[in-house]
Amino acid sequence: MSMAEPRPLTASSAASDPVGGGRPVYEIARLSKTYARNRLTALTDVNLTLHKGEFVSVVGSSGCGKSTLLKIMSGLMPPTTGRVVLEGRPVTGPRADIGMMFQQATLLPWKTTVENIVLPIEIREGRAAAKAAIPRALELLRLVGLGDFANVYPGELSGGMAQRASICRMLIAQPAVLLLDEPFSALDELTRDFMNMELQRICAEQQATAFLVTHSLAEAVILSDRILVMKPRPGRIVEEIVIDLPRPRTLEMINTPRFGQIVAHIRDLLGKEAFQ
Repeated sequence: MSMAEPRPLTASSAASDPVGGGRPVYEIARLSKTYARNRLTALTDVNLTLHKGEFVSVVGSSGCGKSTLLKIMSGLMPPTTGRVVLEGRPVTGPRADIGMMFQQATLLPWKTTVENIVLPIEIREGRAAAKAAIPRALELLRLVGLGDFANVYPGELSGGMAQRASICRMLIAQPAVLLLDEPFSALDELTRDFMNMELQRICAEQQATAFLVTHSLAEAVILSDRILVMKPRPGRIVEEIVIDLPRPRTLEMINTPRFGQIVAHIRDLLGKEAFQ
C-alpha cells in the first residue's frame, strides 16, 4: 500500500467526489454560530456534505465546536448563519428522520428492552403505532445479537448490550442520518472495540449515513470514510481526509503502517497538545 500522505480534500471537492458514490443526504453550507451577542464565535464557515451510506467523523480538541456542530445538525440548536438541509428540507428542529445516539444508553429502567426501542414511535405517534413497530424492533434486536433479550429490563443488560439496544432505538424510525455523540466512550477498551466493529457491520447492512463526534483518533480512522479535522477559536474545519483503508475494517488494521501514518497526520494537524 502506498505510503503517501492521506489525500486532503476541501469541503467543496469532497462534496463533488463522494467516497461511496451515494447521493447527498445532509448538506451544510457557510454555517456559523456565535454567542454573547456575536462576541464569541463557536463555529465559522463550516461546509460539509454527507452522502448516502457514508460514515464521516469529526475530531478535534475540546472547545473546537464539535458538540455545537452536532447540536445544530440534530436540530437542537439553530445556526447563526448558514444553510442546514437534510433530504432537501431545512433542519429547523428535531425530526423523526434524524437518529441520535449519546454517550450513555439512557434506557428507561421500568420498560423492557423492546419497549425502550419503540419508545420514540410511542412518543411521536402513540401506543398503537409503537405496538405495530414491535416486529421491526425484534428484527433489529436480532441484527445486533440481542434477540433473546427483548423482554429483559435495562438493569439486566451489560453496558455494551445497553448501547446495542440504543442503536436499535436509533434505527427504529429508519432515519435518514445517524448522529453519534461519542457513543462508546464510557465503555472499557475491549467492549468499545467490539462495539465499533458492530457499528460498522450494522451501518453496512442498513446502508446508513452516519456522522460521529469522537476524541479517539483510532476510532475515527477505523470507522470512517472521511474525517473532518477541526481547530478552535473559532471552530472550523481545517482539512478533510479520505481514509483509504479497505472495507470491511478489522481491528488488526490498527497495527499497520498505513493506519499509524493516518493517525500521525491528524495529530500533526491538531498539534501535539490536543490529545494529551
